[in-house]
Amino acid sequence: MTTSAGEQPEPVVHIVDDDEDLRNSLMFLLESVGVQALIYPDAATFLAEFDPAEPAVVVVDVRMPGLSGFQLQQRLVDLDYPAPVIFCSAHGDIPMSVRAITAGAVDFLEKPYEPQRMLDVIQQQLSSARQRFADQVARRAIVRRVDTLTQREREVLRLVVDGLPSQVIAHRLGTSVKTIDVHRARIKAKTEAESMGALVRDILSHQVTV
Repeated sequence: MTTSAGEQPEPVVHIVDDDEDLRNSLMFLLESVGVQALIYPDAATFLAEFDPAEPAVVVVDVRMPGLSGFQLQQRLVDLDYPAPVIFCSAHGDIPMSVRAITAGAVDFLEKPYEPQRMLDVIQQQLSSARQRFADQVARRAIVRRVDTLTQREREVLRLVVDGLPSQVIAHRLGTSVKTIDVHRARIKAKTEAESMGALVRDILSHQVTV
C-alpha cells in the first residue's frame, strides 16, 4: 500500500493455515472491508516470504504440517517480531488457549469461528499493530544511539538511568564529578539527545538495556 515519505504503511494480515478454503474465505472477507491479507499454507512458507519490517497481524492455525502454530509463535518471539498473533483451531481446549495467551497471543478462536467475530478481533488488533511496530522502530533507534557509546560511557549512563546524581556516580566509579560531567556531555552529544532526562525517559519507556 502506497504511503507518503516517513509514513508507516497500513498493516497487512498474514493468514497461516493449511485449510485452503478457510484461508481463502478469510482473505476475501478482509479484502471486502479494505484490509490487505496475504495467505500461506504453512509456517515455513510464511517465514520465507513475510516482511518483518511491515506492520501486520498474524492469524495462525495451531495444527499444521511441519511447524505448528505454537512453534511459529516462538520463532516470531525469537525474531523480536511485534505483530499481534491470533490463534484459531478446530481442536482447541482451555489448556491450549492458555498456552497461546501466556506466550503472547492476543486471542484464541475455535473453528468453525463466526466470520464477524474473527473480523472484529482482527480490526481491533490493526491499531495495536501500528503502535507495536512504531514502538519497535523507536526502540531500535534508541539502541543504535546507545551503541555509539564507549563501555565507560555506558557505565555512567546505567547509573544515570538508576537515578544517581553525578556525585554518587563519581564515588561509585572512583573518579571526579568533573569527569562524570564530561561523560554525561559526551553521552548527550553522541546519542543526539535533547537532554539526559529525555534520553533516560526514552530508555525506560522502550525498555532498552544499557
